[in-house]
Amino acid sequence: MTRAVLSIGSNMGDRLAHLRSVRDALGERVVAVSPVYTTAPWGGVDQDDYLNAVVIAEDPAFDDYAWLRFGQELEQAADRVREVRWGARTLDVDVVQCADSTGAAIDRHTDPTLILPHPQAHHRAFVLIPWLAVEPAARLLVDGVARPIAELLAGLDASERDGVVRTDLVLHEESAGSC
Repeated sequence: MTRAVLSIGSNMGDRLAHLRSVRDALGERVVAVSPVYTTAPWGGVDQDDYLNAVVIAEDPAFDDYAWLRFGQELEQAADRVREVRWGARTLDVDVVQCADSTGAAIDRHTDPTLILPHPQAHHRAFVLIPWLAVEPAARLLVDGVARPIAELLAGLDASERDGVVRTDLVLHEESAGSC
């Protein structure tokens, strides 16, 4: 079994519906769903703001590559087009971190297909803030060392943190926090 932290985002079309499609596709595998945040685009490409969230899920049949394929299938179903790096997208599903059945984080820092943990997650408030909201004690491997995400977030520039604004939107009608 693996436990996955998935960062999801959308800034095209019905952004909330795209995020909800991930939650719906995960179904019973969902462990927690963060609040939804609005964030300015990252990467310097002119585009609309994003809606972002984090979903934590578990599946005894999924390994880390299955989570990657699952996310890619959802992106394709949302008609995601990859034309411009860091450009606008209907749906982005990033596998931030996976843990094995013992709870140990899977480290694939040299794998060309799937780098785990996500190599830029520790620099991105739009990943850390939603994750912290549903798993305050979470830790992320950075250069082989498990560091508290609260510590990583505190180390980011204040403008980066302030640019992630919680909304009243929810991914699951019955919950504004976690499932």
